[in-house]
Amino acid sequence: MCNSLPPASYRATETGDSRKEYPPAPEPLPVPVMDNHTHLDFRHGLLEVAVADALDAAEAVGVQGAVQVGCDLESSRFTVQALDADRRLLGAVAIHPNDAPVYAGRGELESALAEIEELAAHPRVRAIGETGLDFYRTHGDGLVHQRHSFRRHIDIAKRLDLTLQIHDRDAHDDVVQVLREEGAPERVVFHCFSGDEELARICNLNGWYMSFAGTMTFKNAANLRDALAIADPELVLVETDSPFLTPHPYRGRPNASYMVPYTVRSMAEVTGTELSTLCSQLAQNTVATYGSWD
Repeated sequence: MCNSLPPASYRATETGDSRKEYPPAPEPLPVPVMDNHTHLDFRHGLLEVAVADALDAAEAVGVQGAVQVGCDLESSRFTVQALDADRRLLGAVAIHPNDAPVYAGRGELESALAEIEELAAHPRVRAIGETGLDFYRTHGDGLVHQRHSFRRHIDIAKRLDLTLQIHDRDAHDDVVQVLREEGAPERVVFHCFSGDEELARICNLNGWYMSFAGTMTFKNAANLRDALAIADPELVLVETDSPFLTPHPYRGRPNASYMVPYTVRSMAEVTGTELSTLCSQLAQNTVATYGSWD
């Protein structure tokens, strides 16, 4: 179910470390979808691919648009520039949870958050993210700054009526607690959903979106497949988080938006949904989350 080669823009001129070579292109999807979370400014493979080339490769296999996500000031500025360059993109801007203590340590967190709010005024920035809590990489005093930053991002999203894209790593209960304490924005997305059936039920109850990445195809990710199986179909999204989290059977190699169909086909198998039906639902959910790409 795939072509023998990656798209032309992703082909290395020389054979290097195979772990850094892009996988073959999948068969196109029958109905176009969108990649809900990508980092086009991050480089993970052997090549640096231009934004337009990356989106051309995705469009060729039925991924007609993407949400470009900022994680710090530099990548958030890049996001706004990319939005002006290619209308197949919508954007999200934020200070990543693991970066919040770094900015705070330099005494720059509040000024950084102020600039994020300024960048978020761009009409094609439709989300504040990725923000949230990460108990895997941040510990101790850093968590104080992380929590403060999360609450400030929630406030920005609510005041600007933007979707909130959440980074939640080993912090499910605390993320839910903060959302309840602050009052969640109207639209909340658990980016790269990493929870289980319990978190999926909480999302169903609150109308929070669950965005599934290539991780749900991993052999050791039964919890994600169980969560997807009970998730409200109207709350399910798909993403790459590229260049990371490449779906099976190419785990460990660089990811890109053109890889979305591998994950979508796996999602269809897990949910027992006809592929075209699932694609249509994903596209509809994405527009409901971020608005139109037009």
